[in-house]
Amino acid sequence: MRLFHAPGSPYARITRMAVIELGLEDRVAVEEATLRDPASVLLPFNPVGRVPSLVLDDGSTITETTPVLMVLDSLVAPERRLLPGPDAPRALAAYGRVLGMLDGIAVWNRELRRPVHERSPGVIALEAVRAARVADALDAEVAAGGFATMDAALLALISALGYCARRHTAFDWREGRPALAALFDAAQARPSVARTVPPAGMGGTAPPVR
Repeated sequence: MRLFHAPGSPYARITRMAVIELGLEDRVAVEEATLRDPASVLLPFNPVGRVPSLVLDDGSTITETTPVLMVLDSLVAPERRLLPGPDAPRALAAYGRVLGMLDGIAVWNRELRRPVHERSPGVIALEAVRAARVADALDAEVAAGGFATMDAALLALISALGYCARRHTAFDWREGRPALAALFDAAQARPSVARTVPPAGMGGTAPPVR
C-alpha cells in the first residue's frame, strides 16, 4: 500500500503517525506528493488531489483521514486499533471535537492567506472564537485525565496543536491552557510525533493542505 501525504498537512500527519504507531511501516509506503499541481504524482490515483490518500493493493484509493484510519486499523489486532468505536463514546466524541477544531482552524488560516482586502473579518472572528472555545474545553478534558490513551483522538490533537505551533501561529493555543501544553510537550518524544513534525510556515501562516 502507498500513503500519499504533504509535509504541511495536519490531516495527513494524523495518518502518518498512525502508520508508525500501528507498526505498519513495512506494509505501507509513505510518499510525499505535491498539491494543487496538475503534474502531481497523486492525481492518477486520486483526481480529488487531496491528502491523505491511501492506495490499496487492488488499486482502490481511500481518501480523507477517518476512512484511511479505518483501513489502517483493519490491518492490526482489534486491541491495537486507534479509532474509537461506539462502545467508547467519550473517546469518539473527543476525536470529533478535535477534527472540528482543526476544520475551523483551516478556514481561519485560509482567510489569513488571502489579500487583506479579500478577507472576511467576520469569518476570522468566528473561527478564532470557535478555536479558543474548543481548546478551553480540551484543556479541561486533559486536566481531568482525558486523552491519556494512544488513539486517534490523541493523534488528531497533537497534529492540530502542532500545526498551530508551526504553521498557524495566529492562534496562541498555549495561553491559559497548561494541561494542553503539558500533554503536547510530553508527546514530542514519541517517534511517531518526532518523525512527522511539519515544516514551519512562512510568515507564521501556511495553508492547511489536504
